[in-house]
Amino acid sequence: MTSNDNNTLRNGLLKKKIRVTVVKNSLAKKAFSGTALEPIGPALEGPSALAYGESVVDVAREIIDWAKKIKTLSFKGAVLDGQYFAGAAGVKRLSEFPTREEAQAKVITLVLSPARKVVGCVVSPGSKILGIVKEIQTRLEKGETIAKVS
Repeated sequence: MTSNDNNTLRNGLLKKKIRVTVVKNSLAKKAFSGTALEPIGPALEGPSALAYGESVVDVAREIIDWAKKIKTLSFKGAVLDGQYFAGAAGVKRLSEFPTREEAQAKVITLVLSPARKVVGCVVSPGSKILGIVKEIQTRLEKGETIAKVS
């Protein structure tokens, strides 16, 4: 990767609160030993840089977007809660996961969905009756007669 591409990538990611750090593989392996990041060990061969931020899914999504702009960018893998996602396919798969906020929104929607349906069913007959009463009122105000329904 050229230095201009490197600077553009780092500055673009920094705007999204994602940092990129070049690491020494042996030091990173020792630092990650015994932590949730330990599974990344096999990917730490050759030149390596780590991208990290608040959400690993957001980081994966941004890196995937940048790979479309910078063709020389390659992926070794990613780790989420101790699970290793190998290579470019793994990073792509991780980018398709929902973020924490998206997952919370889905759960809330699922929890509230039955209540909405119940409220809709309860309100529906009342709104129909209200519509009928309103129509009767309008006709009576116009002086029309209302036929008896048997």
